[in-house]
Amino acid sequence: MLAEAGEDIVEIPGQKRTRGAKNDRIDAVQAARVALAQPQQAAPRERGLREALRQVLVTRQGVLVSRTKAINELKSLIIVAPERLRAHLRRLGLAQQLDRIERLSSPSGTSVELRVTVATLRSIAARIRFLTTQTAELDAELRALVPQHPAGPALLAEPGVGPVVAAQLLVSWSHRGRVRNEAAFASLAGVAPLEASSGQRTRHRLSRAGDRDLNRALHTVAITRLRCHDESRNYEARRITHGKTHRDIRRSLKRILARRFYRIMQAATRHAAASTVITRAA
Repeated sequence: MLAEAGEDIVEIPGQKRTRGAKNDRIDAVQAARVALAQPQQAAPRERGLREALRQVLVTRQGVLVSRTKAINELKSLIIVAPERLRAHLRRLGLAQQLDRIERLSSPSGTSVELRVTVATLRSIAARIRFLTTQTAELDAELRALVPQHPAGPALLAEPGVGPVVAAQLLVSWSHRGRVRNEAAFASLAGVAPLEASSGQRTRHRLSRAGDRDLNRALHTVAITRLRCHDESRNYEARRITHGKTHRDIRRSLKRILARRFYRIMQAATRHAAASTVITRAA
């Protein structure tokens, strides 16, 4: 509402609640002081396509958590199930277990334990099937939405970047101008190196702050590239000869990826903005 009314909007970092009086006026004054103390003002995140991607990602994460919980429930129930059931279900993959559970039945005259166990297994299996279907639908939605962003195709062309990772990069970055430079983007992702020297040992570590979802996305790309990307594997081999550990190499690679992805998103949106201006002028 404020943005539509022409007001300038800035985003302030989270504030720790201190003891003392509290009302809307005091909170507003404290927020203003925090905003004025910031060397760089951050613009609020965009809505539109970016907000649509965020909603899909949040929903997908909730579905995955529920699916994992349901699978753990199923595995635990199989362990304590009667032997005649457990013998048919153990040492099988999840898909095979679900298929067999759907064909289970409890004839009349069976014990109450067997009847209830079969009913419970079928209920959990149906839940897992439903959540798996939901995950596939959300993944299809991401595959359709990400290419609509100007930077989407360029991100998807990067090794190790899929629709989920690309969507997270776009959601965290938001829009051109929100993050002032690639160093700030690395700090947002929690991959900016921090001094962690002690005595005669000089080293750096990564920040544990920032957007952890963005950090997880970069970690996923780094792990994938170290497994199947020749350039990244050559980089790992070269850094090992310099005495770096695999953890240090992975952290350095995440920092490199943050720089690369930031520049890709900046360049793609710059070209899109220039094309828009030319179109309007014509």
